[in-house]
Amino acid sequence: MASGIRAEIKIDDPPDCVVAQAAAAASGRVHSVSKSTSPSAPERVTEEFMLEADDYPEEFDVDAEIESIFSYGSSEVYRFERELGQGCPCECIEGHDCPVVDVRAHGSALYLTFHTPDMHVLQAVIGDLRERYSGLDVQRLLQSQQDHDERHLVFVDRSTLTDRQTEVLETAHRMGYFEHPKRANAGEVATELGITSTTFTEHLAAAQTKLLDAILDHE
Repeated sequence: MASGIRAEIKIDDPPDCVVAQAAAAASGRVHSVSKSTSPSAPERVTEEFMLEADDYPEEFDVDAEIESIFSYGSSEVYRFERELGQGCPCECIEGHDCPVVDVRAHGSALYLTFHTPDMHVLQAVIGDLRERYSGLDVQRLLQSQQDHDERHLVFVDRSTLTDRQTEVLETAHRMGYFEHPKRANAGEVATELGITSTTFTEHLAAAQTKLLDAILDHE
C-alpha cells in the first residue's frame, strides 16, 4: 500500500495566477482548469477554464489576454496563453515533481490539490509556497492508507512557533515535563532555560495553543 499524501491548499489572492485573477474580476467560481503545450512552442502553455458568475465582464483586467471560446448555459469557457517559468503556484508545486491534479478558484482564493510521495516532500512544497505567498492555508491532508481516517492526518507548521516557544517545548520534552509522573517540574525546566516559572508557563501555553489550533481546528 502506497504511503503518499493528498494535499488540498488554499492561497488567497496569488498575484501571479491568471485563473484566480479572472475569478476575482467576475466575483465567480472557476473549475475544470486544463493546460497543454505544443511541441512547436514548448516554452508556452495554453490554459482553459470554466467560469461561473452572475455577470461576465467584457474585458478582464488580468495578466494575460483571455478569450471566451465556448458557452455552457450560464457558464463560460475561457482560454489564454502564458510563458512557462513564471513561478505561479502550480509551477512551484510541479517543481517538486508533484503534478497538480485539481485547480479551482472562488473569488480571489485559489484552491489546489496535489499528491506527494511522503511528508518530507510535502513539507518542502509547503515551505516553498509559504516563502512566496503569505495567504497560504492547508485545507486538508489525506494519507494513502487503507485503514486511515483523514481526520488523523494534520500538517503542523512549526514556523508558527517562535524560536523561544520551540526551545521551551523541546527542553520540557527532553526533561520529561510531559511524562506521567513528571521527571521535571515547571521550576526545574525554567531554571534549565534561564527564565522564571511564570515566563516558562506563558511560553508553553502559547506554544500549546498554536499546536492545538492546528490539530483541532484544521478543517
